[in-house]
Amino acid sequence: MQYITGENRVQMTLMPMCLDDYIATDSVVRVIDAFVDTLDLIALNFKKAELNDCGRPPYNPSMMLKLYIYGYMNRVRSSRRLQAEAGRNVEVMWLTGKIVPDDRAIAYFRHDNAAALKKVFKEFSLWCKNAGLYGGKSVAVDGTKIRANANRSSIHTAKLTDMKLAEVDEKINKYMKLLDETDREESNEFTVSSETVKSILKHLNDKKDRLLNWKKQIAENGGKEVSTIDPDAHIMHTNGDGRSLDACYNVQTVADSKHKLIMDFDVTTCPDDKGALPKMTASAKDIASVESLVVSADKGYYDGGDVAECEKNGITTFIPKAAEPTKSIDSDYAPGIFKYNPETDTYRCPNGQILAFHREKKRPNIEIIDRVYLNRNACKNCTDCEKCFKNIKGYRQIFRSSNQDALDRNNARMLTEEGRTQYQIRSRTIEHPFGTIKAVWGFKQYLCRGQAMTTAEQSLAFLAYNLRRVINIFAQNGENLVELMR
Repeated sequence: MQYITGENRVQMTLMPMCLDDYIATDSVVRVIDAFVDTLDLIALNFKKAELNDCGRPPYNPSMMLKLYIYGYMNRVRSSRRLQAEAGRNVEVMWLTGKIVPDDRAIAYFRHDNAAALKKVFKEFSLWCKNAGLYGGKSVAVDGTKIRANANRSSIHTAKLTDMKLAEVDEKINKYMKLLDETDREESNEFTVSSETVKSILKHLNDKKDRLLNWKKQIAENGGKEVSTIDPDAHIMHTNGDGRSLDACYNVQTVADSKHKLIMDFDVTTCPDDKGALPKMTASAKDIASVESLVVSADKGYYDGGDVAECEKNGITTFIPKAAEPTKSIDSDYAPGIFKYNPETDTYRCPNGQILAFHREKKRPNIEIIDRVYLNRNACKNCTDCEKCFKNIKGYRQIFRSSNQDALDRNNARMLTEEGRTQYQIRSRTIEHPFGTIKAVWGFKQYLCRGQAMTTAEQSLAFLAYNLRRVINIFAQNGENLVELMR
């Protein structure tokens, strides 16, 4: 018995006559090549898409784009690793014509064409629409946090800066007392010299000056946090990797439920999902060219203003009800237990008392007007008031926002069989791209900095995901995707 043996390294063989013979007819690189060749790089505003009459010849932006798409489809994102692949990978050699660009040229291409890369993603979304890959009936919206190319300590907030200043002041006072004791000590047996204490105090005072400078910059920035490395990154709550807070971007994404293809996305610096639902659904509706659309999302998108705006745009929402803030002591007297009667414009409390409309109240800093309902006499004579409220006014108030009717209609839809079905579709639709890109492909942190550059990176990642999905879809049907693109 012997091991399986390979070919002799010095044995002469008849190799294929051209590079194309090495590439299978159903190879991914042929799809990448066909798709990029259909793009009008001049119209997409790619730098160096138009040649000058003089100067050193540049790298073809079409070739560089193919290199990046191939890299993101195969988990190779850094410019140095892409340069290495161009010199040893036969598929990349086929794409580039055996050109091995310098890693700086590769990095500059992504930097110089950040806006154009987002347009390339949109071009492929339109191609998917024309190919009938979007159902155009229901979509799912969700956001995911992706770590910035920065750490938590590089982002300064007002609260954290004040805490650090208090710690530094405490240490300065401690060492000042120690310095006084050292100066009074006549013997040389003291363990800490005055020179050492003075050196520590100098270090602490320098640190205090830096913190005061950050506090000043935060105040000049309107109280918002300031980042030293990535100016657009923000501290956000994250899940996974054992990190509760990190420097992140919030990637809002909308996907079609038919094939789990991403229709559009937006890399934001907002830590929550408020305001994202109308924007993403409007974009999906425009791409699909439909008059109405059904959207499902998680409870983070449960906002009256967003739901009402979606209804105006012909979007039907399916969003589970978020937990209501309550000032009641007993859960039996939570705001959701009070039943609203639209005919009489009143609320009925759990004890059967009627709360009538009293006045309107505008919320601070936002354009929302609440209608206030109460019944002082009923609360005054109620034996369960200690379970219902704990304010000093002595009566319970129910606040109804101007967009509550839209939320009520959404809540009613969620109680139906269609509502339960749509919410199940949501997880299968939108969690699939996130799971593939982050967990399988390892795209958990950006290489670039700034919102424009992280958007360029995200465009390449989502384009790679969509391309891979489309290739698998057409492969199952036995169709030639390369011929369809041409």
